[in-house]
Amino acid sequence: MQIIPVDDKKSVDAFHELPYTIYKNDSNWVPPLRMMVEHIFDPGKNNSLKNGDAKRWLVEKNGQVVGRISAFVTDTYSYSFEQPTGGIGFFECFDDQDAANLLFDSAIDWLKTKGMEAVDGPINIGENFFNWGVLVDGFMQQSFGMQYNLPYYAKLFQNYGFQTYYEQYSYQLDITSPDLPERFWKIAEWMSKKPGYSFKQFRFAEKEKFIQDFLAIYEQAWVKHDNYKRIDPEDINKMLVESKMMLEEDFIWFVYHEGTPIAFFMMVPDLNQLFKRIPSGKLNLFNLLKMLWLRKRKVITRCRVLVMGVIPKFQKSGIESAIFYHLRKVMLRKSWYNEMELSWVGDFNPKMISIFKAVGGNHEKTHLTLRYMFDPNNEFKRAPIIMD
Repeated sequence: MQIIPVDDKKSVDAFHELPYTIYKNDSNWVPPLRMMVEHIFDPGKNNSLKNGDAKRWLVEKNGQVVGRISAFVTDTYSYSFEQPTGGIGFFECFDDQDAANLLFDSAIDWLKTKGMEAVDGPINIGENFFNWGVLVDGFMQQSFGMQYNLPYYAKLFQNYGFQTYYEQYSYQLDITSPDLPERFWKIAEWMSKKPGYSFKQFRFAEKEKFIQDFLAIYEQAWVKHDNYKRIDPEDINKMLVESKMMLEEDFIWFVYHEGTPIAFFMMVPDLNQLFKRIPSGKLNLFNLLKMLWLRKRKVITRCRVLVMGVIPKFQKSGIESAIFYHLRKVMLRKSWYNEMELSWVGDFNPKMISIFKAVGGNHEKTHLTLRYMFDPNNEFKRAPIIMD
């Protein structure tokens, strides 16, 4: 076997072509847009790499590419733990432990040169909304941004020595169903009408105001999370501009108490239902027009909850249920959406798990985020439980 760095057009093409070989008989796999993947490795497009570095490799066996991997270091993630921790991601491999081991060895050797003492994977270079975790339960077509792989992938990691840092749960919900818990919705309606509270949908025409409101919520709601990092408002503005075609304004909500922003909720349409119809994964003019046409035909019937945050002072007030109350009215109006995925919530966040269950969510998928300690004498610890 031979390890090959991804550093020219030929190797980049091979990096993107490998999954088509691995999943050629798997109808659940949705090819990602090649452009979106490449943007993740471009410091000019991915701000996480402005103060970081990333490298990719392929492994060849008998002249055929049988695996790929990336490794990366970022200031915002790598130095958020007791020990400097790098990341690996975009791992794809045939069921060949020797090939997987060679990929892991190459990534870890490089991470050691960057001063890392542990590695998490498979994870994304940037936000954990996308490309995060190895799927171990719920082998079905994943929603936009959620990781899909074959069942043997977890074994390749675990046989090498990776351990579960935390489990990630996704829940399915038909928010229009009359069978959802009546008591929950009564409390939600009561909470949504309490004096002093207001609920507003995001509008691009006022995005500068909403960006500032989001940052005010984020600074309080996420500051105690394990890998909290500050966000540049210009990064959010850039993300909104680039994602305008993908977003639904009615799926993004802000909550205010006496005019002060206190909570935020964001959901996105499942674009995988469009990408499935672009088997090449290349976004040329024809495919772009095709996507716009399909979007107008309302072929997207599922949406995915990306993030919800409430500042600590209001985390036990029922705000979360009130958000779902308003969102339910949106879903009833947009009747072509018939499924919502609540994803993902870590096993370290029991409060959010209880909310997803209370609203009527059914546990549908499980991913794992895994960690490998370079020095076996260093103690491995699971992700700490969020208590508040």
